[in-house]
Amino acid sequence: MLKEEETINHPYWPRNLSIPNYVANDRSMSEILIFLFSVSGILLLATWSLTGRKVCGSRLSGGRRLALCWFTVCGFIHGVIEGWFSLYYTIIPKDQSFLSQLWKEYSKGDSRYAIADNFTVSMETVTACLWGPFSIWIVVAFLYNHSYRFVLQLIVSLGQLYGAVLYFFTEHRDGYIHSEYGHPIYFWFYFVFMNTLWIVIPFILIVDSWCQLSACQSMFDKAALKGKSKRS
Repeated sequence: MLKEEETINHPYWPRNLSIPNYVANDRSMSEILIFLFSVSGILLLATWSLTGRKVCGSRLSGGRRLALCWFTVCGFIHGVIEGWFSLYYTIIPKDQSFLSQLWKEYSKGDSRYAIADNFTVSMETVTACLWGPFSIWIVVAFLYNHSYRFVLQLIVSLGQLYGAVLYFFTEHRDGYIHSEYGHPIYFWFYFVFMNTLWIVIPFILIVDSWCQLSACQSMFDKAALKGKSKRS
């Protein structure tokens, strides 16, 4: 926390945070957001185009293609953006690399990233190392119709949902002190909206995986029962 003789040199909350090595961004908020959404948009379009081809003689449904677009963007965000944080969290406040500036901008919505809070470092490291590569693996698994594709989807979606719930719950227990509570951009857009996506979409995909795997198990059980009946 800030000592009496220190001055506030950063835009983060709570205002008495001490970040002595902080260097202000020289990139604007619009530059950073345009980069993030442009890359995500390009990946969405590329994946939508790629998944339009036939897989094992049939085409993927629109919903399935959208799910694969989601996992491609997740691969980028988890592996590249969150991977950057997990590697360079100690120097981000003073670093002027583009991705460090992205994290300094996002920290206006959650200053735990600016101070390298233990939870965020641990969560982002696990996310970058596991859910990033696994997200790309899911896309490949569906494109090649691998039998384990829905198992992968279930694992990653559960991990994402669990991480997002913990992310919100830990901040709730802290009293939402790491953001300007109620701010339309920093609190509602950065903190609430962007992270709620990792609750809503993974939940839908968990239900999808549950239905697909349950249907497969039901077919297997019926086939096994028929086999027993024939033998008897």
